[in-house]
Amino acid sequence: MTTIATKQNRLVREKSPYLRQHAENPVDWYPWGDEAFEKAKIEDKPIFLSIGYSTCHWCHVMAHESFESEEAAALLNAHFVSVKVDREERPDIDMVYMNVCQAMTGSGGWPLTVLLTPDKKPFFAGTYLPLHTKFGRMGLIELLQNVAALWRDKRDELTAHGEKLAAQLSQQERAIAQADAVKALEDAFLILQSQFDDKRGGFSYAPKFPMPHYLLYLLADHQANGRALSLGMAHKSLASMYHGGLFDHVGGGFARYSTDAQWLVPHFEKMLYDNALLLRAYAECCAVTGDDMLCHVARKTAAYLIRDMQSQSGGFYSAEDADSEGEEGRFYVWEQEELQRLLTEDEIARLESRYGLSPGGNFEGKTILNRIKAGGMADKDDEALLAKLFDIRQKRVPPFKDTKIMASWNGLVIEALSSAGMLLHEPEYIRCAQKAADFVLSHMSDNSGSLVCGTYLNGEAGPAFLADYANMINGLLALYAAMRQTNYLYKAQQMASKMLALFADERGFSMSVQETLFMHPRDEYDGAMPSGSACAVMALVSLWHLTGESKWGNAADAAIQAMLPMASDSPAAHVYFLLALMRYRVLHRQVVIVAEQQNAEAAAAYDALRQRYMPFTTLIWYDKSEQMDSLMPHLAQYKKDAPFAGYVCENFACKQPVFSVEQLLNMV
Repeated sequence: MTTIATKQNRLVREKSPYLRQHAENPVDWYPWGDEAFEKAKIEDKPIFLSIGYSTCHWCHVMAHESFESEEAAALLNAHFVSVKVDREERPDIDMVYMNVCQAMTGSGGWPLTVLLTPDKKPFFAGTYLPLHTKFGRMGLIELLQNVAALWRDKRDELTAHGEKLAAQLSQQERAIAQADAVKALEDAFLILQSQFDDKRGGFSYAPKFPMPHYLLYLLADHQANGRALSLGMAHKSLASMYHGGLFDHVGGGFARYSTDAQWLVPHFEKMLYDNALLLRAYAECCAVTGDDMLCHVARKTAAYLIRDMQSQSGGFYSAEDADSEGEEGRFYVWEQEELQRLLTEDEIARLESRYGLSPGGNFEGKTILNRIKAGGMADKDDEALLAKLFDIRQKRVPPFKDTKIMASWNGLVIEALSSAGMLLHEPEYIRCAQKAADFVLSHMSDNSGSLVCGTYLNGEAGPAFLADYANMINGLLALYAAMRQTNYLYKAQQMASKMLALFADERGFSMSVQETLFMHPRDEYDGAMPSGSACAVMALVSLWHLTGESKWGNAADAAIQAMLPMASDSPAAHVYFLLALMRYRVLHRQVVIVAEQQNAEAAAAYDALRQRYMPFTTLIWYDKSEQMDSLMPHLAQYKKDAPFAGYVCENFACKQPVFSVEQLLNMV
């Protein structure tokens, strides 16, 4: 294969790092837009759509193998209009065509390759394609040659499948089934139980994904139903992920997934959303169990996020690549010969006995540090040695970092740091969450509560979607709970009003207010992270519990009724929605503290309660101000002359107030 890289294509003008990575391909790439589709119509050519993201290992492989090839470029440029999409910049497009790929092939992933008619209807979908057919996989060259001939000679046969698929998916969009909420919740537990790996934790064998929203569901199920098995599955999974190589024992944080069943060999890229959700899961399980090991992992994960992923301006970056210097995992793995030159014999022996170091290694002749055999948690001597390794590793060439700031993923990390900061009594986490929230509010939203962009890079912006609104609302609500600053509650309510106006419909929520595609894009199914629709329901339920305003409760109820049939049909694909449903249905409790902001006794009570895991309790600090009355009208009844008063309420019906911290803590 020969390549050229001297002429830049039009992707050089794009803001997306992923698109710019393809700016020197010989392929005549277009970004998604009218120019590409007009060209396809005028020249009567099909669209070659390629979707990926900047830290995707197999996207890099296909780019180097196929898109740098003059042979492939010649076919693409002659017979197709080629369009590149960054899935993180345009999740609506990715969602639509990923659904197509899963419907056509039964599976999906990235890079995503879809062939379309000029009016955006798909007739072929797949994932990674080698340059030529090999190992049973169709090659890109053979695919392009065959499709070019069929487009010329047998177009009706080629596109008939796409027409049929579009009709089928549209029909599925309109289908509404009846479901029972209690059964759906129970079915979700039973499915997770049936998929659970008793030996190693997790909910598959290989590859294994962390699925933190499964763990958050199980922790809440344990609280709601008292099931020890739910807590056991969550704890086993969290412990096993920490012990394996999925966790970066040197620098903290988690890789995207494990390629094997025992969590040893990760796909080394680190995603912001994984680490945010796992931080929540570890902190919550730590609060439930008191297990110091889980608290330790939560703290190391938070330290990684703040140190390596937070920009100076406050927003959090999106991801770190798996590759450095052209090799997957090179930044993270260790050779014993290298370490023998840098460490003492005792340190080498400690790594061998506690972190799996060996001459032959466990990954391509090198070692991924892990505690699978040693178990337990790192002690002080371990941490001192790991800190030494961190300093050594910092001299290596780091993986590429995607510095795009996404409202959706920042919302997840704001929520995680705020919650973990409260549960672990780490105020620094809350301060970092506040910096991120302030960045999004000042750079990515306006005074009306609208998100003017969902992605931000060097002052340039991309459109906002449902998940951007939903996750930011949840993040702002968690930050309000941590800081008791009413401006974050006000912004959350503003943003929720905009979210309903833009996205709410008879099916629950649309995903986008962008251009019309061949079908309406919806973000309804959980993937590696919860769906935007599920997060929107969670936000509405939280606002209803917090403010008592019926508009939030009514909106949550309408969305739940619309989405429940689909969740009942496939509970495992809607676990986070079912967690929101659980929070909506389980008898809910409010704890209201009435005191001035500067009251130290009240602050101590509030902090003590925030360190408890209480998913079905909303804790409210009411400072008796007019601003609080406007944001939470139902609290006006709580005005008391006493310097401290505490109310314990269920479904907004409250018991007699108590007037000491000790009495309140004993009641909750």
